Amino acid sequence: MAKIIRIVDDPYWWTVALSSLVQLVMFLRWIYRRIRNDEMMRAFVEDMAKVHLPHTYALLEKICARQGIDASERPSINWIDLRGPRH
Repeated sequence: MAKIIRIVDDPYWWTVALSSLVQLVMFLRWIYRRIRNDEMMRAFVEDMAKVHLPHTYALLEKICARQGIDASERPSINWIDLRGPRH
């Protein structure tokens, strides 16, 4: 018990403990922001592919029809699951 009290009374221990706690908090903030940013980027790309690309291709097909150009088929969206297992 006396050893624990000596450790708690040591100001250098408090410095190490406080700086370690600050580094842990900063790391947790960084990892949270990184995960959140990845989620927002994934949602943005998915929204672009599902909502905006079909409208863009429809407009391009109208332009091709108006100018008499034979439009090719719309390319399919190939989703890559980066969270799944890799083979």
